[in-house]
Amino acid sequence: MKHLLTRFVLPLLVATFAWQSTAMAGVVGTEAMLQAEAAPHADDRQTIDAMLARDNVRAQMQALGIDPAVAEERVAGLSDAEAAHLAANIEDAAAGGDALAVVGVVFVVLLILEAVGVTDVFKAI
Repeated sequence: MKHLLTRFVLPLLVATFAWQSTAMAGVVGTEAMLQAEAAPHADDRQTIDAMLARDNVRAQMQALGIDPAVAEERVAGLSDAEAAHLAANIEDAAAGGDALAVVGVVFVVLLILEAVGVTDVFKAI
């Protein structure tokens, strides 16, 4: 047993320890940490600000009675998580919501009411 240990296991351990990489540690300053943490969030804010700066977006906000300055203040008040979510979905977000989803929900509600016997909406069909 001792012969097996010295012949196979010890060379395997030596090879394993030889391939290990060394770790380096250092002191990280507060400013460097804050900059590294704020860097991804700054891109999110820039994406949202670029969208709000577009002429067609500003015109639509004014047509809906929304002051662009108030909208910018509200965007500035978003948390980092909210800004990241908005920036990720800003291109896909439909203005005013998804009309097809609303029609689908209304249809399902009418179907349930018809099945329960509350309405006779589909009687003529």
